[in-house]
Amino acid sequence: MSITINNQEGFSQVYQQVWVRRFGLFIHNSRKKSGYSPEKVARMAGMGTSAWLAAEAGWIPATLVQLRSMAGALRFSDLQFETALQLCRDAWQA
Repeated sequence: MSITINNQEGFSQVYQQVWVRRFGLFIHNSRKKSGYSPEKVARMAGMGTSAWLAAEAGWIPATLVQLRSMAGALRFSDLQFETALQLCRDAWQA
């Protein structure tokens, strides 16, 4: 399978989607490593299970409050949280 991108805007969207998916995988893998179910970690983060699973599938929380609550539920240190945001920063670019 190949993808043909005919303009810069199309490339930007694909590039952002790569980072959105990477963020989702990072959240998913962190949750699995913690041993928590999606229901438990979502409850700990103060969000619905469907919202948590959407983040694992590539939905990007729009606010820092949402991101911090997810990081708290995963028991990230401040350094882990900052590193995750830095590594996946291109997921938030328009």
